[in-house]
Amino acid sequence: MDSINKWTAGSSYGPVLSQTDLYLLQTDLQLNPILAGTSPDFHLLFNLATGQTGGFTQDARDRDLPFTAKDEPATLPRVSQLIIITEISPWCTIVKNERGVNLGDVCTQLWKDYSEHNVTDAEFSSLPQRLQDHVKRAAAMRASGPNWQYYQPAAAPTRFKRLDWLRDRTFYDRMQRKDSYAKQRLGYSAANIFVMELTA
Repeated sequence: MDSINKWTAGSSYGPVLSQTDLYLLQTDLQLNPILAGTSPDFHLLFNLATGQTGGFTQDARDRDLPFTAKDEPATLPRVSQLIIITEISPWCTIVKNERGVNLGDVCTQLWKDYSEHNVTDAEFSSLPQRLQDHVKRAAAMRASGPNWQYYQPAAAPTRFKRLDWLRDRTFYDRMQRKDSYAKQRLGYSAANIFVMELTA
């Protein structure tokens, strides 16, 4: 199979590996170049705050491209579950698809986890005061809508979304394996645990 067609959407890639399969087979996964940030043909622009996806090519950075690769497999071999962590938040996003996790599944689940879930009081109080202030400001700007620089909300939000924790770093950059960080964070590492990097 040549590298041009390797990531084409479809189900002709052999079986989808479960979590148990991964442990038993000790299989390494190849991450889709779009998720790894190494694709020469498409750089993913994904905003965790809005869920909007798109992209561009290195040759034409000023031209927006639609995210047509959303049905491509996230990994080869395909897996039924990916675990995504990041060094700037305490949460773990678990992406599941029994037919094999694809790029669209990854973006949808990350957006849902960060936009639909609130930061708990214990999580918020674990932050230093300076970072608590940053989260509060991010929440106030989000509550003010797209014209936040012109209008102040009537009352500052008292509940914060996970995306507020990210402050201005809400754009997906890339993912990679970092086994030492996964072990430090989760107590174990596995082929389907990836560390996500975010940018402003």
